Amino acid sequence: MKHTGHIVDILSRRIYDGEVTIADGIIKRITPKSDVPERAPYLLPGFIDSHVHIESSMMVPAEFARVAVEQGTIGVIADPHEITNVLGNDGINFMISNGQHIRFNFCFGAPSCVPSCDASIETSGAHLDSHDIRSLMQRQEIGFLGEMMNYPGVLANDLEVKAKIEAALANDKPVDGHAPGLQGQERLTYARAGITTDHECSSLEEARACIEAGMMVQIREGSAAKNYEALSPLLKESPDRVMFCTDDCHPDDLIRGHINRIVSRALGDGYDLWDVLTAVCVTPQRHYHLSWGLLQEGDAANFISVDNLSPHFRVLSTVVKGKEVFNCNSYLSTIQ
Repeated sequence: MKHTGHIVDILSRRIYDGEVTIADGIIKRITPKSDVPERAPYLLPGFIDSHVHIESSMMVPAEFARVAVEQGTIGVIADPHEITNVLGNDGINFMISNGQHIRFNFCFGAPSCVPSCDASIETSGAHLDSHDIRSLMQRQEIGFLGEMMNYPGVLANDLEVKAKIEAALANDKPVDGHAPGLQGQERLTYARAGITTDHECSSLEEARACIEAGMMVQIREGSAAKNYEALSPLLKESPDRVMFCTDDCHPDDLIRGHINRIVSRALGDGYDLWDVLTAVCVTPQRHYHLSWGLLQEGDAANFISVDNLSPHFRVLSTVVKGKEVFNCNSYLSTIQ
């Protein structure tokens, strides 16, 4: 399979004309060409949601993916927190199994807080202790420890919380954060526990505290919380420390757009194209140790084509694992 167009090479920050040759799901060759029409599409790595609860879309992973690829999304970092609070390990296994039937990239985490609150506040259907987390962290299908909502436990050096974090770090897997409002020494203590991201920042001051503590900020623009406007200056201040996410994306929002809407907004606000694409394509893969591809020879063939690179770009097609799973001019199946 071959795709011709204007190649958007994020790593070298250049655009050149070429032909991408795919075989066995891998980009075998990228050949520079001089006869590519000016109106040819732009080819670039696909978008990644760096933190999402698929359950909020009210879809199973396979159906979520079917809609997401239409928006240029080729993969998600998914925390199955909700279903795990109901079904425990069975919920995690269902999400992983269902996602394996679709051409899409899923990085599932092991929820760190099941139940999410004390028994005096809520009734949970399941419970995962540090022994459960230790077993989950040894599974290849689990890529990270889900958001550590129990930040009071982190600050108090709770032994069970500490054991969960250590289980992830021992397996070289990132630990996601969830600590709204923490600044100063408390933020430093939280970060030094081994927690490397936070999607709960709602003010620029709070986000800057995260970055100063060595954490990554996931700029969230979802159905419930919308923090892009407050945090977008980070794209200029600390472009290598930010990612984009939705956290919760309801179905009526997902059909109108996903991460592509945040990209479009950032470009419209005048932020640097390469910084924006790095945040949405490169940084999530580096942080979560993923190899989903960056449109380089030898990479996995996961990329999209768009009609232009303006804020008003339109996704024309999406290629996942070497196969075109979306084309704006025809119906395609995303089933493996």
